[in-house]
Amino acid sequence: MRKTFRIKKPADFQVVFNKHQSVANKYFIVYQLHKSEQKHFRLGLSVSKKVGKAHDRVWVKRRIRQSILELKPQLPNELDLLVIARPAVAHKSQKFIKEQMIHVLQLAQILKVEK
Repeated sequence: MRKTFRIKKPADFQVVFNKHQSVANKYFIVYQLHKSEQKHFRLGLSVSKKVGKAHDRVWVKRRIRQSILELKPQLPNELDLLVIARPAVAHKSQKFIKEQMIHVLQLAQILKVEK
């Protein structure tokens, strides 16, 4: 995922937290903020130390990024999205993580439901 698609600055994270709409399931919390002036969506990730050691957290972040990248055509462009991984997601497979991301994004009414 290119750097222009990421939220990295703490100030940007804080804006989304302060003006947020949030949805959660057992594995993820998703905060969303609609911005009409954006050309593409941006993604911010947070994986706490409760998930595991550094290599476990990086592993989870990579799986989340890959899941979002695969769902990119179904995501709206004018969106800032923060994904917080809960400890239950540690040591889960790529397929499971993608299924749970789809679930939480559908709960948030971000993702178009496929029929």
